Formats: sequence, C-alpha cells, structure tokens
Amino acid sequence: MAAPPLFLPGKELPILWEDRHFVVINKPAGLAAHPGPRTQDSVEARLVPQKRGGPWLVHRLDADTAGCLLIARRKSALVAAQHAFAEHKTVKRYWALVDGRPTEEKGTLTTLLRRVSSAQQGWKMVSEAIPQTASTKKAASPQETQNKPAQTSWRILASNGASSLLELTLHTGRTHQARVHCAMLGTPIYGDQLYGNPRRVGKLRLLARSLEVPVKLAPMGGGKAAERNLEPYCIQAIAGDVELEQFLQSHAITTSS
Repeated sequence: MAAPPLFLPGKELPILWEDRHFVVINKPAGLAAHPGPRTQDSVEARLVPQKRGGPWLVHRLDADTAGCLLIARRKSALVAAQHAFAEHKTVKRYWALVDGRPTEEKGTLTTLLRRVSSAQQGWKMVSEAIPQTASTKKAASPQETQNKPAQTSWRILASNGASSLLELTLHTGRTHQARVHCAMLGTPIYGDQLYGNPRRVGKLRLLARSLEVPVKLAPMGGGKAAERNLEPYCIQAIAGDVELEQFLQSHAITTSS
C-alpha cells in the first residue's frame, strides 16, 4: 500500500531522504517550520493530517535557515528520533558563508547563550563565558538558570580572504547558535542583520547541510515481542546549495584533520 501524501496539493517541498517512518526535506530559506501569529505559511501547515495523528516535525530550523529538516510519519518514530536528539546522538553539520576569515583554520566554541529582549530591538541571543565551577554550592540566580550551554566546532572549507565558507558542527541545538558563534569569531554570516552588519541585505547564507540520526524502531506489526528486538538504522541526508558549492569549488583550501 502506498504511503499517504505528505504535503497538501501544490505545497510540496523537496524530499532528500525517506522511508516508511521518516522523511527529511530540504526546507527553503524564508519558510517557517511552525505556524505563528504572523505566519500564514509554514512546513507544518503544508503537511496532510493523518487519521492516527501526525506527521510531526522532529526538530526545528529558523525560518531564514535552509536545509535538512526531519519529519516523523508515526508517533513511535517521533519518540525514537526525539530520544536521539535529547541524548546528543545526532550529527548536525551546517555550511555558513561568512564575512572575512577566522584567524585559525578550525576550532571549537563553548559558551552560554541567553535570550534578552528590549522594546527597541526586540529579542536576540547573547553569549557569555562559562564561569569557573565554584568550590561551594549556591542557588543559581534567575539569570543563570536562563543560560544554556552551546558548543560549536568549526573549520574553514574555502576562503578567498574577503569571504569564507565554514563547516559548523553543532553539538547542541540552541536558538541562533550558529549565527551567534560565527559573529563571535569575527566573521558574521552574510545576510545576518541581527548579529552581523545591519546594512548588508540579502538572504541568510546558512544551510543545514547534513543530518545523521541513529534510531531504533520495532518492526511493524511485531507486537510486544518485537519491541525487545529493536532494529537500529541511521537516517542520513545531505542538502545542496548551488552557490555555496560553487564557492567551495573555486576557493577550497586544505586543512589538517
């Protein structure tokens, strides 16, 4: 039996990988993942509701970020994938075209991220250093409880000096993590008017390039006995961007592994 349609007619999105449990789509930049008070169109709004519920978005991407977005067709698949994300077993790599070139060829940033708001500028994420562990225990302040650790590994894939293509591996999934950490390197992402140059126009050049999610699922129709014999496999998808790939081909550099 053929699987029911995933998208409403005329609202289809590119599919990068799929099986009976999951679909990975190539979300275009500018399309929100979830509907909101000011959002009429979104990935979730384009999905065809199923009789038993779903499909469900397993994680999220910012509206301005393009690339790999995982969708679960079944509730058991959703739970399995969310467990993989919660246990930090996923591998999420991004491509970012940035202004300038980092001083090093590669590195890792580990900071705290916290959301701040103002009536003039709205909200944004701010980065803070992780404090040294105190020798005595004390209750955390309300501000400290809002700080979330964020870790990003990065390396230069290509550069012409004025611009660089960075590969980012996000070990955590904080809001605006890639954007804030690129700005901290002194190389904000092109099109990032919040953390970069507000005078630069154009779309955000950030791509969720690849996604790997190891999951374990019981065989369909196997009942309780099958739940003790979970089948492990790995979801793997790669999203493309013609302009970023051309930049890589033209300015690729060799970095030590």
